[in-house]
Amino acid sequence: MNEFLNVAIVGGCGRVGLPLGLVLATRGCQVSLLDIDARRVEQVNAGQMPFTETGAPALLQQVVGKSLRATSDARCLAAADAVVTVVGTPVDRHLNPEIHDLYRSVDSALQDMRDGALLVLRSTVYPGVTKLVYDRVRDLGRNIHVAFCPERITEGKAIEELVTLPQIVAAFEPEAQARVRDLFARITPTVIELQPLEAELAKLFTNSWRYLNFAVSNQFYVLAQTYGLDFNRIHDAVTRDYPRMRAFARAGFAAGPCLLKDTLQLAAFSGNNFFMGHAAMLVNEGLPNFIVNQLRGAGLGGKTVAILGMAFKAESDDPRESLSYKLKKLLELEAGEVLCTDPYVPDPTLVSVERALAGADIVILGAPHAVYAGLEFPPGKQVVDIWGFWRHAAGGCGTMAQSHA
Repeated sequence: MNEFLNVAIVGGCGRVGLPLGLVLATRGCQVSLLDIDARRVEQVNAGQMPFTETGAPALLQQVVGKSLRATSDARCLAAADAVVTVVGTPVDRHLNPEIHDLYRSVDSALQDMRDGALLVLRSTVYPGVTKLVYDRVRDLGRNIHVAFCPERITEGKAIEELVTLPQIVAAFEPEAQARVRDLFARITPTVIELQPLEAELAKLFTNSWRYLNFAVSNQFYVLAQTYGLDFNRIHDAVTRDYPRMRAFARAGFAAGPCLLKDTLQLAAFSGNNFFMGHAAMLVNEGLPNFIVNQLRGAGLGGKTVAILGMAFKAESDDPRESLSYKLKKLLELEAGEVLCTDPYVPDPTLVSVERALAGADIVILGAPHAVYAGLEFPPGKQVVDIWGFWRHAAGGCGTMAQSHA
């Protein structure tokens, strides 16, 4: 395991590949980050992070130009002992997996990889895809080991979690299993070995469980709110000093590029018999609609609505699959004006939080960024806080206004 390794990461300047590359670059590996985004390649080589990631800027300064470099030249794959690809598999409009991008990425990588190298699929894949890739490599007559090691990081905390959380590794052959185990044992004290199909399902189970968990809370929120009750008061009551309710999440937007997608992949794999997953999708994706319906009852036409937080979660600059944007589109059909703000998301249509608050009749918390904690609301504002983020919301007397004891 102390052997020096050359590692290439395909898609390496993204939110999955770059944190992994940074950590490996501090653990005895020479890392090449292969990416088609020329701007990100330039940023990384200049020592600049292209997105928010706690601890990453200092780590990048430590390794860039030494044990880590970014490139758009696929010839870096020829020198790699291990190639890690982070191209995932989305689902189409029929909820079936789209694996063509993965195949194209793998085929392209195989053209430059040397025999004897290790190919690691890192992002979430549809169950059985690792076997398809393994068979594809064999059919091409290539002597390349294939393994699957799903990423299980939280955006923004990847550096911390990569070195503390267990890594799941899987391969079809003993030598490939040993090599991928040794690679990830460089960064974490615990490596869990599974068969490839088990590992694929493990990742989907993880994200689907989280998505279902959030859906339960959001369904309870809808039930309480429909009767004019404060869900967060009830939540606080049933979780306080009661260990059996520790897993009871607060209500809020369950969004982002992974949870819904992975739940749908599991649904497709089950022949669309994953009824709990489908129900969770209806609840979580329907939460913006519920908010608009509630506001419509109190009068929405002609009013100005401000959405605070457009990222898909708190303390993130990632707007992918954010339900705040879905809420924005719904409100634009009925409200007089919709003002959106976020301190992290790079969106030229956003306004300052000061402007949003000054002009709004209704304020909705889209993402509970910590910078919003001390906000003071002018009198007469109706405040919608599905997260229970503000313990005492100012103003607002409709059913959507939150009050916390």
